[in-house]
Amino acid sequence: MPRPSSLLAALSLGLMLATGAGLRTQAHVPVQGFEVVKTYPHDDGAFTEGLFFHDGHLYESTGLYPSFIRQIRLETGEVLRQRDLPTIYFGEGSTALNGRLYSLTWRNQIGFIWKLDDFTPLGGFSYTGEGWGMTNDGARLIMSDGTDQIRFLDPETLAETGRIRVTADGQPLDQINELEWVDGELLANIWQDSRIARIDPATGHVKAFIDLSSLVPSGPDIDPNDDVLNGIAWDAAGKRLFVTGKRWPQLFEIRLKPLG
Repeated sequence: MPRPSSLLAALSLGLMLATGAGLRTQAHVPVQGFEVVKTYPHDDGAFTEGLFFHDGHLYESTGLYPSFIRQIRLETGEVLRQRDLPTIYFGEGSTALNGRLYSLTWRNQIGFIWKLDDFTPLGGFSYTGEGWGMTNDGARLIMSDGTDQIRFLDPETLAETGRIRVTADGQPLDQINELEWVDGELLANIWQDSRIARIDPATGHVKAFIDLSSLVPSGPDIDPNDDVLNGIAWDAAGKRLFVTGKRWPQLFEIRLKPLG
């Protein structure tokens, strides 16, 4: 979820945990293990909303004000290029397709199109509801809006061409946030949850959860409600998977273990 948490959100989360609501969504879904391959620096001021890997570099979009999109040198965390959004926009997820970078905003119902190699503005598009996460499968843009729905968009017309409903153990799974397309399936962050969901893009069924709670940083400068897991990037050529979180000081390359 994009915004800093509120007291109401915290109370709602506590009530859900106390009553056992939401636990049904993980009852029969397997949990997949992982190992850390390598650790990289990450800007601990970046409120990460979107993350992807393209041609040897990371690209990141952030929320808060001002929000920005940036190109980053993976090994050092050096910012190679950055474009700030006008301060009326709270930035969200992003993805690259056909030489363009597409980025969402939270509640403005506006997305932006940028030239990928230099962030020159190319136009915009509109959508109903909120904008959260974004990725693509090579042919379609894929967008989340904080509900249990995932939308598919035509990258030329930006018209919606379909959607799926995400379910885990037969129950709706909402708060779907940052997205990444990985070898024919969707990986999705869940707002204020330290798990990543592996989603079948044809059915919306969650095939497994990846529990990354051991990577969540702690300390006096970490807000456990806001500085949460969010950000998945896939290097398709190198078969490398990267994860991070909002205002985390590190980005992790991880390797998934086979499901038992």
